Amino acid sequence: MANVDAKKDMKNLANIRNANLAGHVGFDSLPDQLVNKSVADGFCFNILCIGETGIGKSVLIDTLFNTQFNSVPASHDLPNVRLKAHTYDLRESNVRLKLTVVDTVGFGDQIDKSDSYKPIVDYIDAQFEAYLQEELKVKRALHFYHDTRIHVCLYFIAPTGHSLKSLDLVTMKKLDTKVNIIPVIAKADTITKAELLKFKQKIMAELVANGVHLYQFPTDDETVADVNSTMNGHLPFAVVGSMDEVKVGNKMVKARQYPWGTVQVENENHCDFVRLREMLLRTNMEDLRENTHAKHYELYRRCKLQEMGFTDNEAMSLQETYEQKRNQHLAELQRKEDEMRQMFVVRVKEKEAELKEAEKELQTKFENLKKMHADEKKKIDDKRRMLEEEAMALQRRKASVANAMSQSSTIGKKKK
Repeated sequence: MANVDAKKDMKNLANIRNANLAGHVGFDSLPDQLVNKSVADGFCFNILCIGETGIGKSVLIDTLFNTQFNSVPASHDLPNVRLKAHTYDLRESNVRLKLTVVDTVGFGDQIDKSDSYKPIVDYIDAQFEAYLQEELKVKRALHFYHDTRIHVCLYFIAPTGHSLKSLDLVTMKKLDTKVNIIPVIAKADTITKAELLKFKQKIMAELVANGVHLYQFPTDDETVADVNSTMNGHLPFAVVGSMDEVKVGNKMVKARQYPWGTVQVENENHCDFVRLREMLLRTNMEDLRENTHAKHYELYRRCKLQEMGFTDNEAMSLQETYEQKRNQHLAELQRKEDEMRQMFVVRVKEKEAELKEAEKELQTKFENLKKMHADEKKKIDDKRRMLEEEAMALQRRKASVANAMSQSSTIGKKKK
């Protein structure tokens, strides 16, 4: 099938001719038109932050976008993981950005962490499903639709200096086919440079060994190929976030002040914050959006449509596929209806047999009780007859005694 399609494409390419223009036409302004339209419409970008409570997710997002989002701190005693999405309208120069930040509240705080990844997977799938349902509508409004699909997942790793937790490996493995994952080591100023280098190597080795696929900055564009290739070697980024400004020399910089010194957020010798911001926002934001649509969403869409019975079979049109699936569905419903009817008949027969058996048992009990009643009645009648006979015999005896006594008294009187 693939060979046939390739031959068709080659044949179509062979039929295309090159034509030279005699003068200026004007369609070379199409890129400018596209840029103007995109700027007028604005852009959306959705970030998923995964990490334990208090690891610094909110502070890093504030630092990345140089603003205070005023997020509410979460407690450590939540029974399960909940996802909170907050959407903000940002403007830089004449470019509007609708930013959605999704936080995993309570992640890693439970004693049993085996199912902590499930709410995250369900949330990502729910955003894909919502977009797919909008696509499948007869009257679509994708131009005005607020796309909530996750474009990038910043996975915050605790700076233990040892190895990844099993929860981290399981979660990233479950998500790597659904979202672009960029791992970051949070609060990287808590470990030394030597420990940090070994920690990075350990993390990447564990991810490779467990088959976890991270987002790789694209190298097919010559203008960014070198810097992206270099930055791929810096993963995971060791970051420090802070909105506090400290005076260093003659200028104010974002930094964290410690008794032993100052950690500058935007100093590449201190942390990888600048590299992360450069890769995430200034160089590869559009690639993250495109990769989400063309790879992760396309995979979800294909699996869903295949579950619905749609295939790429060119021998059948969409209408024919729909009719076939509809007929199969109706046949399945008819089969289930027949099974339920047969089951109902069997259940009725079983119930009738049970009722007849119960009726038979009741009739037997009734006959036994009737016989027992007759026997008891006969016994009582016999006893009553015997008592009556005894009473009659007693009366006769009394009468005979009375006669004898009267006769004896009469004889006594005559003698006198």
